[in-house]
Amino acid sequence: MTSPKDFTALLKPHPSADGAKILGDERSRSNVSVQQLSLHMFGAQYLERLQRILAIVQKHQVFSKANQANLSRPDRYKLGLARGKRMRQLMDEHGWDDDDLLMAEYLIDDIQPYHLHMSLFTSAMREQCDDEQRLEWMPKIASWEVVGAYAQTELGHGSNVRALELTATWDNASKTFDLHSPTLTASKWWNGTLGRTATHSVVIAQLLLPEGPNGPLRSHGPHPFIVRVRDVKTHLPPKSIVVGDIGPKYGYAMMDNAYMLFDHHRVPHSALLCRYASINPASGIYTKPNNPSSIYGSLVRGRSVIVMNARLILARAVTVAVRYLAIRRQFRDRDAPDSVGQEMCVLDYPTVQIRVLPLLATAFALHYSGAAMKALYERTRSTNALDGDRAQLAELHSTSAGLKSLATELAANGIETCRRAMGGHGYGGGTGLVQLNADYLSKPTVEGDNWMITQQVARSLIKKVGEVIASPDRRIASSTDACLSSFHKSGGSGEDRTSILRDDLAIVKAFEHRMAWMAFRAHRLREVEKRSWNSLLIDFHKLSRAYSQCILVTSFYNALKADEVPPGSTRAVLTNLFRLFAFATLDADAREFQQSGAVAASDLDVLQDQILELMGQVRPHAVRLVDAFAIPDYLLDSALGRYDGKVYEQLFYNAHVLNPLNRTTFNPDYRTDEIVMGSGDGGAILAKL
Repeated sequence: MTSPKDFTALLKPHPSADGAKILGDERSRSNVSVQQLSLHMFGAQYLERLQRILAIVQKHQVFSKANQANLSRPDRYKLGLARGKRMRQLMDEHGWDDDDLLMAEYLIDDIQPYHLHMSLFTSAMREQCDDEQRLEWMPKIASWEVVGAYAQTELGHGSNVRALELTATWDNASKTFDLHSPTLTASKWWNGTLGRTATHSVVIAQLLLPEGPNGPLRSHGPHPFIVRVRDVKTHLPPKSIVVGDIGPKYGYAMMDNAYMLFDHHRVPHSALLCRYASINPASGIYTKPNNPSSIYGSLVRGRSVIVMNARLILARAVTVAVRYLAIRRQFRDRDAPDSVGQEMCVLDYPTVQIRVLPLLATAFALHYSGAAMKALYERTRSTNALDGDRAQLAELHSTSAGLKSLATELAANGIETCRRAMGGHGYGGGTGLVQLNADYLSKPTVEGDNWMITQQVARSLIKKVGEVIASPDRRIASSTDACLSSFHKSGGSGEDRTSILRDDLAIVKAFEHRMAWMAFRAHRLREVEKRSWNSLLIDFHKLSRAYSQCILVTSFYNALKADEVPPGSTRAVLTNLFRLFAFATLDADAREFQQSGAVAASDLDVLQDQILELMGQVRPHAVRLVDAFAIPDYLLDSALGRYDGKVYEQLFYNAHVLNPLNRTTFNPDYRTDEIVMGSGDGGAILAKL
């Protein structure tokens, strides 16, 4: 850290605000093994890759984060493009594999203009191409000879894919498809990488085929096409395509989200990605074969990535909050003797703990649930996978939408909760949360709005309840089947429940009972009382949330029973985190647990006291627990969350030395149009507008 060239270089924080000493003391209070816990959660390969890629990335000035927050949006896109190019060059120079490249992107923490090429475009082409198309395209995609995007969402429709307006009409005479946008709302919209970067795109359009030689056109629904949207050499689109960047957003300043319209743009027969559907070019006959392989695996894997990403996002926010709040002092303890003059550590206030420590527990719950989903996916890909695993995977296919909804909601809300808990400094750029917060705000709405997609969970559970009622003794194929069957056979009484205060398994059973009660209630309202679907949407959302919370609690509990969990004090602290997550979640929805009979009223009466006690037990270990997430300072980019605790030194340095606004002398005299002193130029700002 370079010192400023004035008297401030000699100033130090007040001794009571020495963050380095305070965090050192915090870490000495806990016997949790950070290294052991990190290895348990991430594995040696991940941690080695993180350190290896970090050492390379930090050597290059283009990846410096010192001043990026002060750049304009066009300059952020240019920086993102430069970073993406350099990152891909480093891949060639160092022989990185795809996981190394993803690690570099994770550490740089700027969702670059190439991101959708690396992710959605590549996976869509791999999934939707037939063997011949894959041989043609995948080498070009891997070498970045073409840069691709994925264009599905339109100005008028997002989640409702069936209502997309862009058409692809088959012309049997020319053996081509005519892509056409009939209305303004048919414009492709939000499609990342497409605005200024991509040369090609997978484009989703309604496939229109004539009924007979001279018959009317019939829609066969949305289908994927590979389309060249810009010339590879000039990077200009053809006249029949209008494409560009949609402009500023809440976050992702460096990403070129697009609009795109087609004016009878012709593409060849081979543009239709035909792994699952095809048109005979000679006869024009359309064939849509049955899917020869289960699609559950890829969907569950994708959702597990979302859950695992949510836990890392939340872990970053919690890491900053815990470290800063352990250092920050405000006010004396009102009940302390007058002789005690030291201000209290902010993290010791229960009103702060209740906002931050349950989120710390939530990050671990998300970790174990994402890991369980990933492990299930990997088991089912093996040739000797058990029938039960496959049944569970099929179940998760229909219900993991709920996990996406809950996980992204917890992470997005958690960032803001951590920011507010940090008081005044939480509003400043020194948190490292400004970009994180803005960027992550997209997640509760992309890939299905978080309220809309929970209908999938409700639909699945209502169907399962119907099957249980119709055939109580049928074969149990999944854990949800077992839970619903047990509830039905017991009559849903809950009379044999065990106190959640004395038995961790009873906590799991309480979440299962509440979920089953809500599922049977939804079935009764829909199938027996014949309530309209629309009138039950709020109930369905609550049911999905209850089901997803049950998965988080169960996954956390099962993980603690495994041998891989570090023994001794670390296991004990993780157990307290499990209870804290479960009790805080239960307390927020106490009415449902009481209504369903899942938890005794006597337990609910003392629940808040139990939460206070658990927070007190977790508090001494908080700093070491966030250390175990292995998030380097380079990624955090936070003055408040620095590992070494030098919070106030970094905050002042950022303001006094790094802030470019302080390097210019301005003219505030309203009688002159001059803005910058001595420049004489009063029209510079107007010219930029």
